Amino acid sequence: MLPAPSADALAHSRRVAAHLVTQIEAAGGWMPFSKFMESALYAPGLGYYAAGATKFGAAGDFVTAPELTPLFGRTLARAVVPVLAATAGDVLELGAGSGRLAADMLGELERLGALPARYAILDVSADLVERQRQALEQAVPHLLDRVVWLNALPESFTGVVLGNEVLDALPVELVHWTDTGPLQRGVVIRNGGFGWEDRAIADPVLRLRAEALDLVPPYLSEINLAADALLTSLGERLRHGLALVIDYGFSAREYYHVQRRMGTLRAHYRHHALDDPFFLPGLCDLTAHVDYSAAAKAGMAAGMALAGYASQASFLLNSGLAELLLETSPTDAATYLPQANAVQRLVSPAEMGELFKVMALAKGKVPTLAGFARGDRQHTL
Repeated sequence: MLPAPSADALAHSRRVAAHLVTQIEAAGGWMPFSKFMESALYAPGLGYYAAGATKFGAAGDFVTAPELTPLFGRTLARAVVPVLAATAGDVLELGAGSGRLAADMLGELERLGALPARYAILDVSADLVERQRQALEQAVPHLLDRVVWLNALPESFTGVVLGNEVLDALPVELVHWTDTGPLQRGVVIRNGGFGWEDRAIADPVLRLRAEALDLVPPYLSEINLAADALLTSLGERLRHGLALVIDYGFSAREYYHVQRRMGTLRAHYRHHALDDPFFLPGLCDLTAHVDYSAAAKAGMAAGMALAGYASQASFLLNSGLAELLLETSPTDAATYLPQANAVQRLVSPAEMGELFKVMALAKGKVPTLAGFARGDRQHTL
């Protein structure tokens, strides 16, 4: 049984739905799913990430790794210190969520004597920016002067770019492989709500990508051109440093496996994963898993080198997560047990440890990260 939305939340969802209907009508009655997803998530003042509802943690719709334990951010900070030292660069976090990761990383970098001159956050949501500011003011007020917020990628950047659960929230194209070839799935207005309709693929880039996959029909899945575009932009702007991407996903061989013929698109509502992306627009997060093979290819085409690809469990344990946990004595059960349980979720194959991957793309000469010392799976991409 799904939790019922409040009257205010339901009214907000109806406003979002009305906005989507207007957009579909303006587009001639059919809109690619990518445009639907973009508006449902990011429409100013309306979309899931642009409006004021709680998204992260127990009271929200999902829990991210930084919300589980500060050890996640502390471990990432330790992992990237060699790159910051080698480049004398800054940190750029894409989509900083609640601000928890930024606070934890800044605190650990300070403890290690490795603070960058600037910690930049790129976020398009004014609501989330305010929450991030509040979180940082509470956790590391003395470091707030190092933090800057951006609404677009800088033209040039040196240092570490960090994207934790960013690519999965970018709008995806839905493609339906049929006996007559691949078709683009779009959204229409039907019976007072939203419905599906497939059309010929007009975008030559999308058509070539779909045809190259050569999947056995019937097959429905996603192609994330927005992720390709973001990684291309990062490659063009990164002068010297590393982009570290953390998200749930697979290599192309796993992503487009025959047993995954209905794709990976999901709606997330109050800690429930749903197959219906039309459920309560504006109140649900919409996500798709990351095709890491495509992501690596886009990054390398933009001048970056693949510098590592591993499971989250492997990367975090190689980077010292277990050692950080042991800084808390197991005899202090009240403090130790919640952290140990959180670490278990981060590294367990049955939880986030195997589904989540970490990929590094480098520009210029940078140190090899300890996180990839064992268990590097670059060969699978």
